[in-house]
Amino acid sequence: MASKNEALLKRLLATFRVEADEHLQALAAGLLALEKAPAGSEAGRIVEAIFREAHSLKGAARAVDLASVESLCQALESVFAALQQGRQPVSPALLDLLHQALDMLDALLRGPEPAAVPAALPGLIRRLEAAAAGSALSGGAEPSFEAVAPRVAQEIAAPQPAAAPITAVDTVRIAAAKLDAVMRQAEELLGPRLAAQQRVEALRETADLVHARKKQRAQLLTALRRIERVSGNGSPQERKDLQQLLRHLEGEALFMATLDTRLSKLQQAAANDQRMLAGMSESLLDGIKQMQLMPIASLLDILPRLARDLARDQGKAVTLSLQGGEIEIDRRILDELKDPLIHLLRNAIDHGIESPAARGAAGKPAQGTVTLAVLQSDSGKVELRMTDDGAGIDVARVKAVACQKGMLSAEAVEQLDDRAALGLVLRSGLSTSPIITDVSGRGLGLAIVHEKVERLGGRIAIDTQPGAGTVFSMVLPLTLATLRGVLVRAGDRLCAVPAASVERVARVDGAALRTVENRATILLEGQVLSLVDMADVLALPRPAAGAAAAPWPVLVLGQGAARVAFRVDAILGEQEILLKPLGPQLARVRHVAGASLLGTGEVVPVLNVADLLHSAATGAAPSAGSTPSAPKRSVLVVEDSVTSRALLKSILESDGYAVSTAVDGLEALAELKAADFDLVVSDVEMPRMDGFELTACIRADRQLAELPVVLVTALDSREHRERGVDVGASAYIVKSRFDQGNLLETVGRLL
Repeated sequence: MASKNEALLKRLLATFRVEADEHLQALAAGLLALEKAPAGSEAGRIVEAIFREAHSLKGAARAVDLASVESLCQALESVFAALQQGRQPVSPALLDLLHQALDMLDALLRGPEPAAVPAALPGLIRRLEAAAAGSALSGGAEPSFEAVAPRVAQEIAAPQPAAAPITAVDTVRIAAAKLDAVMRQAEELLGPRLAAQQRVEALRETADLVHARKKQRAQLLTALRRIERVSGNGSPQERKDLQQLLRHLEGEALFMATLDTRLSKLQQAAANDQRMLAGMSESLLDGIKQMQLMPIASLLDILPRLARDLARDQGKAVTLSLQGGEIEIDRRILDELKDPLIHLLRNAIDHGIESPAARGAAGKPAQGTVTLAVLQSDSGKVELRMTDDGAGIDVARVKAVACQKGMLSAEAVEQLDDRAALGLVLRSGLSTSPIITDVSGRGLGLAIVHEKVERLGGRIAIDTQPGAGTVFSMVLPLTLATLRGVLVRAGDRLCAVPAASVERVARVDGAALRTVENRATILLEGQVLSLVDMADVLALPRPAAGAAAAPWPVLVLGQGAARVAFRVDAILGEQEILLKPLGPQLARVRHVAGASLLGTGEVVPVLNVADLLHSAATGAAPSAGSTPSAPKRSVLVVEDSVTSRALLKSILESDGYAVSTAVDGLEALAELKAADFDLVVSDVEMPRMDGFELTACIRADRQLAELPVVLVTALDSREHRERGVDVGASAYIVKSRFDQGNLLETVGRLL
């Protein structure tokens, strides 16, 4: 009996988590609306709505015996009652307290042990009860990072809890894993469907052969009868043999006619079965695709709170406008879009929107605006367009950073137009931020966005106007399932290329080949395109016969602004393919996005177009082991705490750096004069000379001015980070968020 009760409780908890998540989203949206709403009837309506949500959540928590959640909801109800009765006004301090309560609820609901009570819960409930009693709240108190970070991190990384099936009047909740399993089974029907099509084609070819053979037999029979009529002078045995041959052929003709008829009927029946299978499987797949669709609003709901917290942390005023939330997208795409949207929002607020003072000086409203519009596109596509009215992207700065980091030569950078230069911000490691912080500066965010969008079969474009703002546009498919692929032969290998990236196919003869800057090019539709051999890019061996003679089949592949012509040995046609992953052992094979099974039973690789274009532009990567081992890089650690100094030294030495130490800024300056270092890691609060002063002295010294400086400190305010930027620090790491990987990643990027 106990095991049955435990199983029931688990199912109830799974159901409760789904319901509670809906209540939390409604509460968060209500608080944000209350923050913007003027006093009066509108504010009263919002308070009434969130009061009801808190009450419903309290009742659901009581049903599953979650006393901590119930107590916190009870305290929230008291605050909302005070707001209704006018005993407590709506203020920034009260809203911050309410948001902290939502963070606590989120932590209680998402923790591995829902019944566990955090140490901070009683104090939070006491503060809520005091607010409900009408006590004045201290103004200007911002929620601590420890309160905000768990929610943000969980919204980014945590999967949504699965719910047990629950029957309702209009809907049925089904666990996502079960829906995914049915979807995979429906997708697998593509294999038998393609195989059935292949069998129909084989039967047609066989019927054609039999029909042709029947005609040949008929012609032979006619010729022999003609010989019989003119062979009266032959011997009796010859005439007898000829008559036997004629009777055999006449009997065989009847057999061939019967075989031809049966094959035709069999071919027709197979074609009918194939059409029925195709129709049923397509209908089933479309139906399950519709089941996977969810309003994108379910994803957008997490953004207003994140925008609010980021703007407050940056000392900026930002309004986030969301449009098109009713558009439905495949749930699996929504899961993958969470990271890109969060990175783009962080980028818009941190890099795009200026401070209120800077906006005022530029004649702009103090409050910046970020708009995320979801637009229905043609051919099963959806466009997500994030626009900000900030400072725009400094294209000249992007070019300079790309040249400085060795991504492109100075000559190559100069030849880039603005559109191509903007594409550089999508590369990993490129950031125009003057300092690396916990929010930005590592050059990873937009690279992650680019990678995710490409993996989903989409594309991303950037448009910017100096002083007016920037637009990031992502075009993505509405659903994930089968795709169209172009089958090609490169060398001795059959491959599939996603048709969405194939701009055109053509045949090019040798006369059209040109050499520009030692690269083979062709002129196609008035545009000069690089021409590369796909077999060479894929490092595939050539068949014994060698390369095909001109004219060559050519695929023009494009993504964003990049377009390259790939020469192949044969283009075999286009068909529907089902992309299958390669598994965790081969999760990232260069040039290969996955594999597909053809109707013939042959497994073909599905090529990664982004990798092909990158290889065509940069050439093949050097083989492993070809790079000589580099000497150890030297790091100076400046820290007055013996424990912290030993920890930093141990972390850096374990990663292969040569580390020296100093106890304060004055000793560090002496060390820098006595020896050469590649980087400095310094605390801020130190006796005699602190980290800010040390950094300023390093930047003022002509010989040390370019030396990277990483400040590792407990000082977490925006003012301290801005001072770090002012004195010229290369990175600013807060000790409360410090971890070994964060330090090593930052040092590695700066070196």
